[in-house]
Amino acid sequence: MQHKTTPTIRALVGSLLLLFGTYTVQAQHFALAGKSAPAFYHDRQQESGSLQTLLQKLEQDYEVQFAYDSELINGKKVTIKYAKEQGLENVLTKALKLHKLQYKKIGDKLYVIQRKETEDLRKLDTSPKNKRQAPERLSSIGNAQLHLRTLQQTISGKVTDGESGDALPGVNVLAKGTTSGTVTDIEGNYRLTVADEVNTLVFSSIGYVTQEVEINNRTAINLTLAPDIQSLSEVVVIGYGTQRKSDLTGSVGSVQAEELAERPTTSVPQALAGRVAGVDVAVNSGRPGGSPNIRIRGSSSVSNTNSPLYVVDGVILEVGSLQRGTSPIEFIEPSSIESIEVLKDASATAIYGARGANGVILITTKRGSQDGGRVTYDGYTSVGVLPKKVDVLNSEEFLMVEEIAYQNAEKFDPEGWAADKYTDPKLKRTDPLLFDENGNPLYDTDWQEEATQKAWAQSHQLSFSGGDAKNSYGLFMGYRNEDGVLRESWLKRYSGRFVLDSKINDWLTAGGSLSYNFQNEKQLESWSMRMLYESLPIIPVRYPDGTWAGNEDYPGMEGGPNLIRFMKEDIHRLETQTLLGNVFTNIRLAEGLELRTTFGTNIITQQNKRYSGRDLPYRSRNQQGIASVTNDRRDNWQFENYLTYNTNFTDAHALTFLLGLSWQQSERFFSTAASQGFVDDFFQYNNLGVGSNPQAPGSGSNGYSLNSYFARVNYNLLEKYLFTLTGRIDGSSKFGVENRYAFFPSAALGWRVSEENFLNNNPVISNLKLRTSVGMTGNSEIPTYQGLAGLGNYSVIFGGQRAIGVGVDRLANPDLRWEKNTQVDAGVELGLFDDRIYLEMDVYRRVSNDMLLNAPVPSTSGYTSVTRNVGSMENRGVELALTTYNISTDNVTWSTNFNISINKNKVLKLTGGADIFPGSATIVREGEAVNSFFGYVHLGTWNTDEADEAAQYNRLPGDIKYLDVNEDGSINQADRLVIGNGMPDGYGSFINTLRYKRLELMVDLQFMYGNDIMWQARHSTEDRQGIANSLGSVLNAWTPENQNTPIAQFRPVSAGYDTNDDSHRLEDGSFLRGRNLLLSYNLAPELTERVGLRNVRVYTSIQNFFLVTGYPSYDPEVSTSGGQFAQGYAQYFEYPKPRVFMLGVNIGL
Repeated sequence: MQHKTTPTIRALVGSLLLLFGTYTVQAQHFALAGKSAPAFYHDRQQESGSLQTLLQKLEQDYEVQFAYDSELINGKKVTIKYAKEQGLENVLTKALKLHKLQYKKIGDKLYVIQRKETEDLRKLDTSPKNKRQAPERLSSIGNAQLHLRTLQQTISGKVTDGESGDALPGVNVLAKGTTSGTVTDIEGNYRLTVADEVNTLVFSSIGYVTQEVEINNRTAINLTLAPDIQSLSEVVVIGYGTQRKSDLTGSVGSVQAEELAERPTTSVPQALAGRVAGVDVAVNSGRPGGSPNIRIRGSSSVSNTNSPLYVVDGVILEVGSLQRGTSPIEFIEPSSIESIEVLKDASATAIYGARGANGVILITTKRGSQDGGRVTYDGYTSVGVLPKKVDVLNSEEFLMVEEIAYQNAEKFDPEGWAADKYTDPKLKRTDPLLFDENGNPLYDTDWQEEATQKAWAQSHQLSFSGGDAKNSYGLFMGYRNEDGVLRESWLKRYSGRFVLDSKINDWLTAGGSLSYNFQNEKQLESWSMRMLYESLPIIPVRYPDGTWAGNEDYPGMEGGPNLIRFMKEDIHRLETQTLLGNVFTNIRLAEGLELRTTFGTNIITQQNKRYSGRDLPYRSRNQQGIASVTNDRRDNWQFENYLTYNTNFTDAHALTFLLGLSWQQSERFFSTAASQGFVDDFFQYNNLGVGSNPQAPGSGSNGYSLNSYFARVNYNLLEKYLFTLTGRIDGSSKFGVENRYAFFPSAALGWRVSEENFLNNNPVISNLKLRTSVGMTGNSEIPTYQGLAGLGNYSVIFGGQRAIGVGVDRLANPDLRWEKNTQVDAGVELGLFDDRIYLEMDVYRRVSNDMLLNAPVPSTSGYTSVTRNVGSMENRGVELALTTYNISTDNVTWSTNFNISINKNKVLKLTGGADIFPGSATIVREGEAVNSFFGYVHLGTWNTDEADEAAQYNRLPGDIKYLDVNEDGSINQADRLVIGNGMPDGYGSFINTLRYKRLELMVDLQFMYGNDIMWQARHSTEDRQGIANSLGSVLNAWTPENQNTPIAQFRPVSAGYDTNDDSHRLEDGSFLRGRNLLLSYNLAPELTERVGLRNVRVYTSIQNFFLVTGYPSYDPEVSTSGGQFAQGYAQYFEYPKPRVFMLGVNIGL
């Protein structure tokens, strides 16, 4: 027996659960307890009126759509009591049974109403009353109802999905210019009779691009419809909930699973590349597993923490300071993702408050299937090759440069020349292993050829899913094996994920997921990349007797081991294990009121193992081998409770309230041990105890907590006027006691202009929405305990003996507070010609205040730096995304996606106005872009006509000429200027997709322009010659006959040379890249069904298939520094980015 007091009890239970969650958060621990709850009950509502009115209400209550012949329901009355918990289909069956009608369910959201005695699904009612509840305006039909007439020609055919090849039921087929039409049946078939003068049929369906087809006296017309990725009915994840794309007031980019499947990738950042305007994805390393960096709307912080917040199924990933620059986001397999949402403006990101300053990326993974068992396999094999070689000297050129440098020694070092400091290099070319009897080299080794390889890779992803409306499960497994384009580098990854969801009863749903990844990779040190440039061409890899050769075999050369030997004997292994899991319960407390409780954890364990061989020169020969092991573990967990209330009052108003709290904690422990002096290379890092010289061990731990309260209100008036208010309070243990908590609010407005009467059913403008937002987010991504003083060890003399003491080694800053970002955004969404042309544009201004930076302090303090709030910075920008469907016919479709982002960055204010120097070649200065490049202006070289002027600066003709900024007759640090910056003026993508029947071709282009790169490799490969190999550009060095050149005259290194951060090291980082060229084919269903398969897709692609750039090294997008070049980082010697040829298959059954 059910009691009327039950709703009150239910509300009380929910309140107690929420209170209990609050208490446990404050207490920094929690306990779980539970018992069976009574069945929840809603007062039944009585509906009395027309059947059409009832269907309209059911569409609204259950977010579905009905298709029917208006003649079937006109004038029919119903009187029925129902509660929403009964389920749509129970209510629908009762209502239709009274009039001898029935329904057929097509997909998840479409129900076709028909007579019991017929299977003819012919007409679709799209009257204005139905339109409000429909997820999307029905293309081309407008407000007219479809009626059949006795006409003169009959056309029939079948409509299928352009991607999967599956039959499409419920497609609207309309005779253009009339109100005659039908819908396809469950098999995708249709039959329509029209007048002779009608020559065009219009095919439309929610989520697909509308097509018009000429009849041309045909009686059979088959058609494939292409998915419409801009569908206004698309539901997107917005953080602690979902929302229709049409109702969004914030700037949110979305990428769905179907789009991810089109372009196979190995990581989430690669999958996002080029998909969303305002998102810059740069690959900072070409190594296997190299993690691309993501920046959303430029740099929001003066620190190096500009990465967005990653949230996977509600669990926040910690991305800071992992070993070797790895990121937890690397371990999310793209094939297991259902959708990716990018939150860009303050309205969208404010719900994450303190963590949302750099934007938020929400990842929703795939769950189990509710329509029976399914098995999918996605696999590929690929090979990567080095796309280009850097121009370096060959043997003949190297020896010539060495000789010319010797000849110029007297000019630049007359005293050393007189003292016989220099020796003719020809006299040392006597080693028969390297030279013939005439001093000619025996070898001309191409080290780039020797050190690179064909990088084979394979990936296999297998998934099993199944279930029903009550319970569903999914098992996802993966294996990836990838060689690097440089020898002795590789990666292997094993992954598994299990999900389980259960609808326990009408008011309680529970579920969870658990994923595990193990990754083992062999990495190379940056020294290997440097030796690609500097290894001597006159030296072989091995001598004929098999012994290793090396630069040291030629006298007078700079040290450096044999590149191939170093790759083999300097062993560096990184093993990473990740565990990502979450569980949730969702309790329906009352009509429209739900309580969701989630607990998530992310555990990352890394072991960094390294061994350098006991006979490896210039590395570990003197130590007789060096071994080390570092263990690093991070435990992150979060516990969240939030209430969501959805209500509609009258047909005009819709409200959604969100209220919640969150507690997060992160802990880290790391330890390291090392040893030297091994008698044999057998043990390597596996037994440090056999080393005769153990090193002092080290360890450390840290952690922080974050306590949060958040709320959001969404208000929808008449499906036209949209309002959003968001607020979040965050408290972090990273800051001083008085500054731990901060409030982050936002507000947004949206106006769906196309729903106004003056634009409704406009033949040109199919969608028009204006939106604007303002809000504040925060940044707390600094090391822990920065508000407190730090302790460290000191060596002191006490009582005549050396002793270890403890003292303060870091200044306290109790005034340390949150970095806050205030952002204003205005956007427009415009769809033309039934959304065949779809434009989204945003204009924004973001100001970062109280920027966090570990800034230098006066040396008189006894300390070097302290983390403090240093000033403010501004980003202004424009984002534009354009999608067009250029051709849409029976057999051919052609769509284009173009996006471009333009961002300007400027430091507005610094505390005290003083410049900050984060690096030797970068500066933070008021009025300039953050981390601008700072150095001398390189004017070329002094020529012989300027000898007297050069002498004033203690220079000779042939030396580098710098700009004397203050004209004081001396070149010193006062003459340094801002000479460039790494921020691009613009970047974007241009993607074209052409489909012919089941064959598809995609061409994906990427571009960037207006950014500088400080190429620091010029220091060792161009500024100095004769002690290692050099760039081919040194052949343009100054000579009496070639004085108009930026490269100084050759001279021995000991004769002195200039090596400064100057404008000559700046390179234009602009490029146009062919990111992906992909050709795929979907096998016909009649073929796959014969062997019991649901679908089969085969594809081949070329990634990085061309690159147009003036940058002289391997790739302008790759950086050795581990940072993103576009954010002001310099490049030294980078791991080359390969060109990849791929062959793959997707199979479903």
